[in-house]
Amino acid sequence: MADNLNAILDAVGPRLRAIRKQRGSTLEQLAVLTGMSVSTLSRIESGQRRPTLEVLLPLAQAYRMPLDELVGAPATGDPRIHPQPVNRDGVVWVPLSRAPGGLHAFKQVLPVSAQVPERLDQQVHEGYEWLYVLTGTLRLALGEKDFLLRAGEAAEFDTRVPHAMANAGRQPLELLVIFGQQGERMHLRARTK
Repeated sequence: MADNLNAILDAVGPRLRAIRKQRGSTLEQLAVLTGMSVSTLSRIESGQRRPTLEVLLPLAQAYRMPLDELVGAPATGDPRIHPQPVNRDGVVWVPLSRAPGGLHAFKQVLPVSAQVPERLDQQVHEGYEWLYVLTGTLRLALGEKDFLLRAGEAAEFDTRVPHAMANAGRQPLELLVIFGQQGERMHLRARTK
């Protein structure tokens, strides 16, 4: 067990360096954000110094990451995730997956609109989206077509097609959304006898 713990602790420094480089930050920028010296950060990343909790907490805040994810802590056996909702223009996004690549899953909650415009402002971007209406009524605009989807209905589309969504009902709209930036599509297997 001690060897396993030492291996995990030895991997923290290189992991911190990889996170910093992945985010395109310099040691100098990180020093400003955390209030630590560049030399301290450098020694931690190179493994010359093991980080303490007093060092890790400001790093977790700077990177906006949970502490266990920051250090690559082993799984505790508890499968629950603790998503942090994000509110963008009144729409609540709850991330349900944490993988940096591949498919991303979200719960999306759209409030009741005072007035839904006749024509929705559509957008285009790379990817493929699959959505499932949990509650409420969704107005989905795809190019020149409009669709109304109710609870229990699903849709999938290439996001390079102009698209927009709005709450078309009298209660908050809740969606389950799965999005793939590289155009991955959902694959459902049919049951065989």
